[in-house]
Amino acid sequence: MNKDSEKPPATIELPTPTAWPIMTAFGLLLLFAGLVTSLAVSLVGFLVGLAGAIGWCLDVFPHPRHAPVAVQSAAEGPSPVQTASHVVQILAAGKVPHRARIPVEVHPYLAGVFGGLVGAAVMAVLACVYGLWKYDSIWYPINLLAAAGVPGLANASFADLLQFNLAGLLVACVAHLSLSVVAGLLYSALLPMLPRKLEWLWGGLVAPLVWSGLIFASMKYIDPTLQAAVDWPWFIACQVAFGAVCGFVVFKSEKVETMQNWSLAEKLGVEMQRETEDEK
Repeated sequence: MNKDSEKPPATIELPTPTAWPIMTAFGLLLLFAGLVTSLAVSLVGFLVGLAGAIGWCLDVFPHPRHAPVAVQSAAEGPSPVQTASHVVQILAAGKVPHRARIPVEVHPYLAGVFGGLVGAAVMAVLACVYGLWKYDSIWYPINLLAAAGVPGLANASFADLLQFNLAGLLVACVAHLSLSVVAGLLYSALLPMLPRKLEWLWGGLVAPLVWSGLIFASMKYIDPTLQAAVDWPWFIACQVAFGAVCGFVVFKSEKVETMQNWSLAEKLGVEMQRETEDEK
């Protein structure tokens, strides 16, 4: 091969620069501007646009006009862009997918239910111990809790709150167990979103203090009787005990993967058959 043929050409042909297109656009602008100004402006715009369109066509037809442009050598051109080579890590099959939602693993809901029930039992024992120690009656804290749902206890006297009340016992048990199970489910869902080393602190101390503050602020609207009669230091101690026990049970449970890591076949419940070496 001839070495001269390998050399880049000294010039290349490019379309000739022309002002006809912008002249045509200016003429169209004057043409439409005359619709809101005067007929003379539209007439001038028509003539200017027509001249630009004719000149533009003559630059293209019958043969496009070109002009030679000198080609710069590689030394005269811009210096090449330097790129840094990085290794891209390829995601392996079965691993955590790209942009996985957090948390990737959660505590099972059953652990939250169990933790809520255990915490409810501990809190109930502490409340009854408080009733025996302060008022010689385990029914006092139970009737206070049930006062929000039993109209007769809402306006009951102090002596009546110390007595057994079947409706109060049933309402208190339902309310206490329901709220405890809900709190346990929230623990199982929220604790995995926190750093693992801080799960115990948030579940056992921070969360009970937060909801104790919310209960203190809203108790006068929910249960005025309980608001006036509750012993808040002992109430907070019971809440912290519940949070510590429930949080410990949930924290110690083994986490399970969320469905975001499952394959499509696993999510759909499709059974895939694999051909073994013996079946080939």
